[in-house]
Amino acid sequence: MKLELSMVVQGCRLGVLTGLGRAGQHSLEVPGCLLYTRCGTVPHLTQDTLHTLNNLPSVTQLTLNTLAEHQEVLEEFKEGVRKFAGLHDTVLYCSLHDPATSCPPGHITNKTVSVWGSGGRIELTVAKFMALQKAVQPDLYQSMADGETWQINTSRKRVRKSVDRTLAHLDECLLLHHKTQELSGVEVLGVVEGGDVLEERVRSARETAKRPVGGFCLDGLHTAAMETHLRTQLITAIIKELPEDKPRLLQGVGRPDEVLACVEAGVDLFESFFPFQVTERGCALTFPFNITTDPEAAGTGVQVPPTVVELDKHEAAIGQKNGTDNPQEDQTKMTPFEINLKDNRYREDFSPLVEGCGCYCCRNHQRAYLHHLLVTNELLAGVLLMLHNTAHYYAFFTALRGALASDKLDHLKKRVLEGPGKGMSGEGAGERDG
Repeated sequence: MKLELSMVVQGCRLGVLTGLGRAGQHSLEVPGCLLYTRCGTVPHLTQDTLHTLNNLPSVTQLTLNTLAEHQEVLEEFKEGVRKFAGLHDTVLYCSLHDPATSCPPGHITNKTVSVWGSGGRIELTVAKFMALQKAVQPDLYQSMADGETWQINTSRKRVRKSVDRTLAHLDECLLLHHKTQELSGVEVLGVVEGGDVLEERVRSARETAKRPVGGFCLDGLHTAAMETHLRTQLITAIIKELPEDKPRLLQGVGRPDEVLACVEAGVDLFESFFPFQVTERGCALTFPFNITTDPEAAGTGVQVPPTVVELDKHEAAIGQKNGTDNPQEDQTKMTPFEINLKDNRYREDFSPLVEGCGCYCCRNHQRAYLHHLLVTNELLAGVLLMLHNTAHYYAFFTALRGALASDKLDHLKKRVLEGPGKGMSGEGAGERDG
């Protein structure tokens, strides 16, 4: 696995991660994201439905908390999750926790960490953790780590212990990794911890970079853990300690505004759990990101119509109330980047979720139909919303890479950050802007 950078723009790294997979035949553009799954399946979608979407990431994320309780079955099966779950032609990355699910704190010891499956808590030693990796047979995986330092008022002593434990776990994982024939050719990502303590973040990054790892996971910086400015400061300090030729994966951050800030700080990869969270709220992503100029309109003063339907002022107001400056933000609340289709205003709205979107949902259905499916609790609502939200989110990353390549990052940021509330004033619900 090798990161080949083509350019660095305002701190943002544009390039391709090559040599992915056991045979090294896959690649992934950066900045980019992984394909979020539970037990190897994207929530609400079958494999056939999922592959109606274009430009899917080449790396699929698995989580140990959904796989640990199936360890005996996987060991008996002997051929790994790829074949067990019917996954084809994809790179498998295995993380410790599900980024869309919170875990109860207080179950970490010097020798163990805990994950939470449908049957409750599962305690993992390094030996059990590595036995699981052997059964899962991923192409790359996150090493075992103590990441419970994101709560408010966590002491410096506890943060220091977290870093020490994580480094010790990494050393043990690497020792067992090299002794396990089934993991030959598999990459290990070292985990950078340190809570909100700058010195510990720097120490964790510096020491992890000394180990023979394929890349780095930045943990404990997720949306609910800290406000954006502090996160950016810590990431900037961490990045200075990491080699430029290895990827940096940020865990637990998915909002478009936060993604943009973290990409500018030097992050390469993200988890794509955000579309799932939006879908579970009965919402649809509608934030604008199109910065393509119509060549026929260029130089004529004619503004190209946006490809994304703007939020109305009521939805924008809801999103602004639910900003991320509060570290204890309720992750079930709406963001400024989505609309709530359960709202009665959409009962007779016969426009697609997003004008010009090429996903199956937008090509075939209207907001009013999605509203009907949601209020009647039809399972199809989750399928159609997940299709659209996934397509919209991945298109955002494509637009981000395009903006970097064409030196239009500032234009994209303005489009994304100002789009939801642009041109809106007054009280109450307003008409949708076309």
